[in-house]
Amino acid sequence: MLQKFKRIDLLIVAILIAFMVISALLVYSATMDDPVIEFDLRKTITIYIISIIAFIGVTLVDFRILLKISPYFYITGLALLVAVYTYGDTLNGAKSWFKLPGNLLFQPAEFMKLMLIIALAAFMARRQGEPLYFFTDVVPIGGMVLVPFILVLIQPDLGNAIIFLVVLIGMLWIGNIKYLHFLIGFLIAAAGLVLFFYLFTHYHEPIQNYLKSQDKGHWVTRIDTFISPDSATKDQKFQVDNSIKAIGSGGLTGENYLKGTSVHRNFIPYAYSDSIFVVLAEEFGFVGSSILLLLYFVLIYRMILISIQCNDKAGSYIIVGVVSMFVFQIFENVGMLLGIMPLTGITLPFISYGGTSLLLNMLSIGLVVSIHVHQEKEPMFHS
Repeated sequence: MLQKFKRIDLLIVAILIAFMVISALLVYSATMDDPVIEFDLRKTITIYIISIIAFIGVTLVDFRILLKISPYFYITGLALLVAVYTYGDTLNGAKSWFKLPGNLLFQPAEFMKLMLIIALAAFMARRQGEPLYFFTDVVPIGGMVLVPFILVLIQPDLGNAIIFLVVLIGMLWIGNIKYLHFLIGFLIAAAGLVLFFYLFTHYHEPIQNYLKSQDKGHWVTRIDTFISPDSATKDQKFQVDNSIKAIGSGGLTGENYLKGTSVHRNFIPYAYSDSIFVVLAEEFGFVGSSILLLLYFVLIYRMILISIQCNDKAGSYIIVGVVSMFVFQIFENVGMLLGIMPLTGITLPFISYGGTSLLLNMLSIGLVVSIHVHQEKEPMFHS
């Protein structure tokens, strides 16, 4: 046990602690004048303690044990997605949550991301780096992703659903998919995207009316704002326009902590959650934003190094899946607030308010560190 503690990557631990401090400061600032949500120090500390315990617990467990029981993880994740659609609670237009005692919320889609990564890694590791066959490997892997993708999409939670596809692409690529199969998939995706924009543009009103009848009218607003910002109404562009102005007003060093004008006048929707980067940029400026992005870069760089050093293909696949998930979430969250990506409900990893999200992120990093701690053992699957 002591040897395992000695092998824990202290740099990653230091970055996680820095994230928690930054998150607490920004969430407090974002909720200080918010009429809906109030910063609860006791609840925040409780969530942090639980997350740290979860991180340490997963780190000390050999990740190969999790690979062996990955089918049960995957099935449990699917069962929770079905249950939340039937018995869950609706929040911000999405039926994605279970309400737990103590005013806590649990979002199964967040945990399904990690369960899916583990299941895909276990499935792909059997090939041991050999090129993936289309019908026996690529098609089943696609099916494993398609089912939770649809279940999350109909909640509706487009942001988390897209992350499943990003994880799929990242893990297929590192899993040695044949270039021809990748090209075919790319062409199909490109054709689907072109067809979607054609139908959305030429049948805008019927699509809009249908989605409104399904309580998904905000999807149309977000797509309109992204593909044709010049024709979007002032209300449709409210969040993006105000976010860009707030980020720009931060300048080099920001307006100082707790002094963010746009944030504290409630010009930024969901400043404590989806738009937490705006709080950072407005109050700490370009310097503060750069420091956070640098911390992300170092964390991802360190995870990639662990993946390269790992002698177990399954461990490398898991890390690539986790890295793919984090990179997309960071790019999408920051990009949507700068107007270069469409608006989604994706949070900023480790920084945005949300216990489920933080717990998932800590478990994910704990799994990566577990791979580092146990990498000298024999691989689960041999060539």
